Amino acid sequence: MSDLHKFPVIPVIVLDDANDAEPLAEALLAGGLNIIEVTFRTAAAAESIERIAKAFPEMQVGAGTVVTPEQAKRAIDAGSKFGLAPGTDPETIAYFKQQGVPFIPGIMTPSDIQAAVKAGCTSLKFFPAGAAGGPKLLKAMAAPYANLGIKFCPTGGVTLDNMNDYLSLPEVFAIGGTWLATKAQIQAKEWGTITQQVKDALAKASA
Repeated sequence: MSDLHKFPVIPVIVLDDANDAEPLAEALLAGGLNIIEVTFRTAAAAESIERIAKAFPEMQVGAGTVVTPEQAKRAIDAGSKFGLAPGTDPETIAYFKQQGVPFIPGIMTPSDIQAAVKAGCTSLKFFPAGAAGGPKLLKAMAAPYANLGIKFCPTGGVTLDNMNDYLSLPEVFAIGGTWLATKAQIQAKEWGTITQQVKDALAKASA
């Protein structure tokens, strides 16, 4: 999992058109990020991952919203180097494990954490972070499991304004952000804006 812990910010991306995959990846790289989570919420996800993986081998491209073993297979076949999900599904976790690809399941309760740990996962996605209770809830919920070395990536309701509230917690290795490249910005091909948003986020994270 060490590669996934290198960057404090992971862009959470929804791509409706695979033709936007390469220019988006270029915009993120120009901003200083070589990691991207392409969510499996659209029909263009697998092709987008494949295009980025081929065009930019230096980029850690992963699949988000992977909620079934069938999606897991498609994601890995397309070239995903990691996967994430909003919840904890033992079958999906098992498939990623069999393929030797890192996977970050989603949790929102202590029972979720225990199920994920039982399945062999130590990097977990806290989702939906804002609606669930934010940094205060995560800090309280993570405390009983600190000795297990579990780290979290909060996603959902995380913004430039509150990201450091999460990153200041020792249990947090990164935050997932949809604001880094919004669906509207991608459709409008605002690549320069996206690059600047990435730079701003990385600057704030290192401040």
